[in-house]
Amino acid sequence: MTALLEAHNLRKAFGHVVAVDDVSLEVERGEVVCLIGRSGSGKSTVLRCLNHLDPPDEGWVAVEDEILGYERRGGRLRQLPARTLARQRRQIGMVFQQFNLFPYLTATENVIEAPIGVLRRNRAEQVERAHELLHRVGLSHRIDAYPGQLSGGEQQRVAIARALAMQPKVMLFDEPTSALDPELVREVLEVMQQLAEDGMTMVVVTHEMRFAREVGSRVVYLDGGRIVEQGTAEEVLTAPQEERTQRFLSRML
Repeated sequence: MTALLEAHNLRKAFGHVVAVDDVSLEVERGEVVCLIGRSGSGKSTVLRCLNHLDPPDEGWVAVEDEILGYERRGGRLRQLPARTLARQRRQIGMVFQQFNLFPYLTATENVIEAPIGVLRRNRAEQVERAHELLHRVGLSHRIDAYPGQLSGGEQQRVAIARALAMQPKVMLFDEPTSALDPELVREVLEVMQQLAEDGMTMVVVTHEMRFAREVGSRVVYLDGGRIVEQGTAEEVLTAPQEERTQRFLSRML
């Protein structure tokens, strides 16, 4: 079976600094893959390469065997127009560390902005859909609130609903709780756990080891821009084989 999301030999450098070095990854439909590692290990850059926010210098990413930004022709990859890449990227939802909500729009308006502005969907239908999504993330009572009236956890949950509004095939989360006060972390992780239970395919950069252990189908440890070790959550978090993984987990756990 073809993986839903596949990354092949990704490499990304910023000047002389190689942030991602020969990373390959396959994510099956319904999997929750957690990327762990110390700060600066390349986790977030891998995530940004997966949806071409940072296009890889080498290698490629495919969703359901469709390569992002390229097409195979005569055994070679030919670059596609930017508008085609933009269409392809709609299949991948992204939730960032910072919430990036429009401060002058309500929660509902933030959720409907892309489906109406990008996909040209019917406004009334999208408002109804937005209310369903806000209910799904526990914010039925905040549909008309502005970001400044919401807690950090509530803003992040609106950001998750906004990403879901585009009906992505896979969701990417870049340390979604790192900007939150400790008491607000749980409410965001609970929403993510529910998404996983509903079958959403997810790649999550996280320092929340408990979430990785309880929700992750697979855990991938990166160091120096390379995959050092990967396996089930139990294999990696309970009995890591590599010394670098062991050192990292001894500090985290």
